[in-house]
Amino acid sequence: MPEAAGSAIADLIRARVDAHLDELVAVRRDLHAHPEVSNTERRTTDLIAARLTAAGLAPRLLPGTGLVCDLGPGPVTTGRPRVALRADMDALPLPDTCGEPWQSTVPGVAHACGHDVHTAVVLGAGLVLADLAESLRTGVRLIFQAAEEVQPGGAEAAVAAGAMDGVAQVFALHCDPRLDVGLVGSRSGPITSASDPVTVTLTSDGGHTSRPHLTGDVVFALGQVITQVPAVLGRRLDPRSGVNLTWGNVHAGSAGNAIPSTGTVRGTLRCLDARAWDEAGAVLQEAVEYVVAPYRVQVEVLHVRGVPPVENAPAATRVLEAAVRDVLGPDAAATTEQSLGGEDFAWLLTRAPGAMGRLGTRTPGGRSHDLHRGDLVVDERAIAVGARVLARVAMFAGRDDRSR
Repeated sequence: MPEAAGSAIADLIRARVDAHLDELVAVRRDLHAHPEVSNTERRTTDLIAARLTAAGLAPRLLPGTGLVCDLGPGPVTTGRPRVALRADMDALPLPDTCGEPWQSTVPGVAHACGHDVHTAVVLGAGLVLADLAESLRTGVRLIFQAAEEVQPGGAEAAVAAGAMDGVAQVFALHCDPRLDVGLVGSRSGPITSASDPVTVTLTSDGGHTSRPHLTGDVVFALGQVITQVPAVLGRRLDPRSGVNLTWGNVHAGSAGNAIPSTGTVRGTLRCLDARAWDEAGAVLQEAVEYVVAPYRVQVEVLHVRGVPPVENAPAATRVLEAAVRDVLGPDAAATTEQSLGGEDFAWLLTRAPGAMGRLGTRTPGGRSHDLHRGDLVVDERAIAVGARVLARVAMFAGRDDRSR
């Protein structure tokens, strides 16, 4: 690796982040107060584009929402592809109950996954790298991506629009309320899981509950799907792959004495292993059909392949960890576990190796606020931490071919 921990460039990065910090915190609070759900992030896109333009950069809008921005020397000058830093920008369709002065002003919409922090962090890293452009040995691309929270995620659209063209490595940080601020978690290999939405719809003629033998009992059959199909997956797929099917919504009928003609159950299929993910769809279809076969109902299984697991490249993970130690100190790099959550950053990794780290947002000794809850509160010191880490990552990755 390049410079030892606590290098002079790390001190310079710290000073430049501090110079921008008040503005970055203000940007984060503004985004939190004005959240936008997936594929509607127009205000967010305009705000970030305007700030990058004011810094003398030339952001390029992606189709719909989102943008990319290149800085530093280009491939023609260096003969080296760019390093990319990615942030997601969308909010969730749920009420904000954080209780902060910058609580959401948009009813039923909240930045409950920390994407406002991610956006401020990558903006901060970009502004710092623009300040230090003469120190860059390779170009950097900032990717502000739309629609991470929906399927299919915005990462695929960004890739199709050229966001990863000419990029050799890509890095990101994701808020982690289980880690104290000042820590960054990492691991080599899979760090998230595949995540697929599943809907099972059963239909029959329906009938009276006094005569269940004369019709297909949709409600009873749904009960078998709910309880038995996850068990079948657990026996048909390698248990080491962490396959998990959890239902979140079930609906059938409106009267207690009538067997309805249709019913649905919706959930999420998650896999820790990409190979099991490739097999899971066929096994799911077969399992549902087998389980409901005795009940004279028609079945439709809608399984949408969502995102593969995020698999951190070993060398890129070393770059991330080296950057953490350099700008935060030797004890700031924490080992993290693989999560069953999904992240469409995985699609960017199909185009270039890279790594995602977990950015600690918990105030030491304070409460762990969970993600995807309206009462999420983050320690805003994480903004400076993340900006320093990603700025240093870009410099390390640009100087170390082993991260490829």
